[in-house]
Amino acid sequence: MTAISVLVADADDEARGATASALEDAGMAVSEASAVEAARSELDSDIDCLVTEYAFPDGTGLDLLSELRSESPDTPCVLFTDAEPSDIDTTAFEDLVVEYLRKDGSDDRTRLRTRVDEVTTLRTQVGYPLPDDEDARLDAIAEYDVENLAVEETLDRLTELAARHFGTDRAFIGLVHEHDEEFVSCHGGTLAPLARENTMCTHAILEPEIMVVEDTQEDTRFEHNDALDRLDIRSYVGAPMRTEDGRAIGSFCLTHDEPRTYSEADREYLRLLADEAMEQLRLRRRLDDTEEHESR
Repeated sequence: MTAISVLVADADDEARGATASALEDAGMAVSEASAVEAARSELDSDIDCLVTEYAFPDGTGLDLLSELRSESPDTPCVLFTDAEPSDIDTTAFEDLVVEYLRKDGSDDRTRLRTRVDEVTTLRTQVGYPLPDDEDARLDAIAEYDVENLAVEETLDRLTELAARHFGTDRAFIGLVHEHDEEFVSCHGGTLAPLARENTMCTHAILEPEIMVVEDTQEDTRFEHNDALDRLDIRSYVGAPMRTEDGRAIGSFCLTHDEPRTYSEADREYLRLLADEAMEQLRLRRRLDDTEEHESR
């Protein structure tokens, strides 16, 4: 099992060392920083938890937390401090979620170890299944800057063809990001980004081939998904869109307001459309890379 990675930020060398030692004794991998600026450079590394004091000569622990939240919204943070809550200026940080643990000189570091273990464990207990290659999959999505690839018209033609061919309410192409799904094309209406736990494509990208849900009300995976009722989705079929090395970055999908079935021929046609959409993304990316190289 990989050790929990913790960044300990504290301007007091003795206190920081004691905190780091206590966490290391619990089998955690610890890095240290004595100032906000020094800690910022450590945020680029893959840490599982931030443990920070409040007061620093060059800022506060909340400054550090704010920056961490912009880069990694789910990374837990523990404000481990001797500052009273009334002395902590939260005016500019009201939306930040942070664990508060007071240094009291008794068993505070024992409690800290327990708290770090709890918050990092909870972080992994997301409300949806994750692919085994999730980190590599997210890296693959980052390689496709869809907003700047100028493929909107091409993808819109493909989703229109799909909706007309199948006679469904919607046909759309969605990219499944770390926390939500972005709909880069949708025929039959517009779709705002959906939280990942509410998207059916979160499950579709786990499938080796086509995922068909003939009736969402008969599938236990979606029995508590209120978003489907809101969007009037009763049936779904989705084909994963994969990169050349097999990473599923999203899916080409159809939804309808009534239960329906899809034949093998239907599934093969949708697979062709999904492959074509992925090919358009690849070609556009290669063209952009070539144009960027030639402009240098």
